[in-house]
Amino acid sequence: MPKTRWLASAALFAFAVPAQAQVAPSTPATNAPSSDEAGAQTDTAAEIGGDIIITATRRAQALSDVPIAVSAVTAESLQNSGASDIRQLNQLAPSLLVSSTGSEANASARIRGIGTVGDNPGLESSVAVFIDGVYRSRTGSGLNELGEIDRVEVLRGPQGTLFGRNASAGLINIISRAPSFDFGGTVEATYGNYDNIRLGGSLTGPITDTVAFRVDGIYNTRDGFYRDVIDGGRVNDRNRYFVRGQLLFEPSDALTVRLIGDYTRRDEACCAAVFKSTAETFDPTANTTTPGFNTDGAVSLSPTNRFVDVLRSLGGVFPGDAFPNRMDPYNRRVAVTSGRTFRNETKDYGISGQVDYDFGPATLTSITAYREYKAGGAGDYDYGNVDLLYRADDGNSFREFHTFSQELRLNGSAFDGVLDWLVGGYYAKEDLVVVDNLKFGSQYGAFAACRLVATANPLSLLRNPNASGCLGTTPSAAFGGATARQAFGASFGALATPILAGLDRLSGTVVNGVRTGGVNNVGDNRADYRQDSENFAAFTHNIINITDQLSLTLGLRYTNERKDFSATFDNNNTVCGTQRANLLPVLQAIANPATPGLTAAQRQQLSTFVGGIITLTCQGNSSSLLNGFALEDERREDEFTGTGVLSYKPTDDLLLYASYSRGYKAGGFNLDRSALGSRPVATPALAGGITPADVSDLQFAAEKVNAYEVGLKFTSRQFNVNVAAFRQDFSNFQLNTFNGSVFIVQNIGSCDDDLGGADQDSSGATGLCTGDEQAGVRSQGVEIEASMFPSSDTAFTLGYTYADTRYRDNLIGAGEQLDPALFLLPGSRVSNAPEHVVTSSFAWTPDIGTTGLSGLFYVDGRLSSDYNTGSDLFPEKEQDGFFVMNARVGLRGPDQHWALELWAQNLLDTDYQQVAFNAPFQGAGSRAQTAAFGTTANQIFSSYLAEPRTYGVTLRGRF
Repeated sequence: MPKTRWLASAALFAFAVPAQAQVAPSTPATNAPSSDEAGAQTDTAAEIGGDIIITATRRAQALSDVPIAVSAVTAESLQNSGASDIRQLNQLAPSLLVSSTGSEANASARIRGIGTVGDNPGLESSVAVFIDGVYRSRTGSGLNELGEIDRVEVLRGPQGTLFGRNASAGLINIISRAPSFDFGGTVEATYGNYDNIRLGGSLTGPITDTVAFRVDGIYNTRDGFYRDVIDGGRVNDRNRYFVRGQLLFEPSDALTVRLIGDYTRRDEACCAAVFKSTAETFDPTANTTTPGFNTDGAVSLSPTNRFVDVLRSLGGVFPGDAFPNRMDPYNRRVAVTSGRTFRNETKDYGISGQVDYDFGPATLTSITAYREYKAGGAGDYDYGNVDLLYRADDGNSFREFHTFSQELRLNGSAFDGVLDWLVGGYYAKEDLVVVDNLKFGSQYGAFAACRLVATANPLSLLRNPNASGCLGTTPSAAFGGATARQAFGASFGALATPILAGLDRLSGTVVNGVRTGGVNNVGDNRADYRQDSENFAAFTHNIINITDQLSLTLGLRYTNERKDFSATFDNNNTVCGTQRANLLPVLQAIANPATPGLTAAQRQQLSTFVGGIITLTCQGNSSSLLNGFALEDERREDEFTGTGVLSYKPTDDLLLYASYSRGYKAGGFNLDRSALGSRPVATPALAGGITPADVSDLQFAAEKVNAYEVGLKFTSRQFNVNVAAFRQDFSNFQLNTFNGSVFIVQNIGSCDDDLGGADQDSSGATGLCTGDEQAGVRSQGVEIEASMFPSSDTAFTLGYTYADTRYRDNLIGAGEQLDPALFLLPGSRVSNAPEHVVTSSFAWTPDIGTTGLSGLFYVDGRLSSDYNTGSDLFPEKEQDGFFVMNARVGLRGPDQHWALELWAQNLLDTDYQQVAFNAPFQGAGSRAQTAAFGTTANQIFSSYLAEPRTYGVTLRGRF
């Protein structure tokens, strides 16, 4: 039986067991508030008639009365699951998937299969994150410690008429515990494997009759999950602390003021990646004759991936070596270049103030916030011990956000409760600075030259990384007793001299074992990208109660977005300009039919070889020729979005609804110089061929969505179920893809004309749409959340999401052809979008006799069908279906004043990856390209793995 069918069967079977969705009423088993929190006000997850009260609609409403798809995860559920940041929400919300990649500053959240890759700060997230009403501009801020919280609300589908910032796919709304006028506190100490130490505490109480305070703090340290085989150290460790202080001022029943200040600091070595596999175990051009090098007959090549051979010849280590086939990435062994580090400091802090004033007929809410976020970018970005690519730990690589936001809302009721109205305004100003010092490593030149030689049959026979140009000096019978250089000269005459000189400039010249020159340790000293944005919005969200059972909700939003971009460069790669000056004339001569002595096959081979020398020298537009540029550009956007919902309650227990929403996410700028002059319709331009006008190539358009949903919610004291069916069509879907050399940001759309397969070929010059453009991505499916409470101390939960999230056929970019690297996308499922996900949990908190003691038994699980983790959908990046289980058992004292708990996350030690990617510069092509186009596929792939099994003991106390 195919795996997806098996998973679907498992989901259906699970419904035969008492279980529920992630939305549970407040019961002693799941989320009973502690005694010291009993007086917490407006944002507390209160209980009315066994139902959770949420503020997802900016009104305090019972979850069962809210006609939108929303999961409310309580503090108790998060604590039992072991959640310390938003990644653990995966276990509790089946439509949500949160993953982290290149650093702890990067995260991607997806809802119903839709999200944004987090490696480019110019891209905002399709899933917005709000903490205490304040928008966090990038999902990575949600990877911080959360502290004591009240609940998390996960809203599915486009948002914009209720919250300050637009979100095209959904929203994560985190509400922290507010101060209490009853004095109390909590303490927590945890010790686990990997020498995990976590200490936390909180204190709350009154200062005066009208002022209360709260302080939360957490310290966490842990060894890394990866072992560096070069120096024996650990990578991907944890070393962080978090503090949050709050003041609550309630001078009267009408006025409430809440001030919050928080600070997070992380000093961690993150994030290494393991070698995963190679594209092919053989070279499809093996055992063929290559004309033009004075050789007769076939030349047999290595049956292994020649890039692996090149790296090994330069001292490359492949931990758990099983190449040329595959290796075991889950031994979690990595090889980090000596002298390079992944250790960076991240700081995230800010202050906010929320004022609520009840005028009587209306209530005014004001949320004012200022935040700063800065994350270092040092790292060994070839992810191996051969020094190819790095960012030095010199303070010249970081990303920094300064964000001010102001939200105003006024809501009330009119016409004797017939109209429940809300109007609001939002302003945000964000200054984003990205400073980069990305450089080629000390072995890059030798590697790049050997890469060219290794793939040039039969020069590869005399490859020598310790020689100039990687060309050996030993005579070979294959060349009639000549060396590689001599054979090259004999074949190509006068053209050979400048070509070999260019190869030497790339690798460096080796004399008596000493290498000088070459493209080594050069690149950006300080590339400076700046994006200043301003966002103005006005919105309204109104509920018209037509009858006691029938309601119509109408929402509208107007957004005005402005972004100003600028960039300057300081790059010391002067070799790029020299190569262009000397080798572009050679390329012209090769292409000229009048140049004597060259066959058509030789012209093609030489063009590829010489073009490779220039490309590898100027990789990613790394060139001092950019230093004279001061790029500037701007974007202006105006957009109306909105929603309409018709809801009907035939009984007090049942809600039916149908909705339409129009969503929007702003466009912006690709903060990566490699995109300059590189539209998909042509061969990527090389540095020096770029003009300041090419800055427009960095722009990408706004993402828009039309979403439709029907659903029902049934609520009783012992059983709840929520069902939603949805369809969402995304136009100009923003896709960020790393192709092994550069980041490609392209808007994905679809053409209503048949492109005849031109979007699935290897050419960037075909597939232009002459008809109308339409949505390029469709997400449709069904979500079911259920809960059962057979007794006051027992709760079952179950969630199931079927999401068919796919690219349409006949794909295009925004006014351009689809990039040929994305040829697998048409008709395929979107990356990181499993078709089936089942989540479940069981909590049992029985009393132990009449002692006042109680027990805890808790287990949760997430079952996911297979999906691809790479934006280009290369088959080497597939993740098979998997199941992850967490568990916790404990003993609690009277009134839960203390608790001792044993816990395990990923209890079954399930091996799975978050994201697989093309190892930078280390090969090219997937086996899918070999099958489709007959091209050579020798790309090496790496992977960011999910966490292994962790376990430990936690002691809690409260007073």
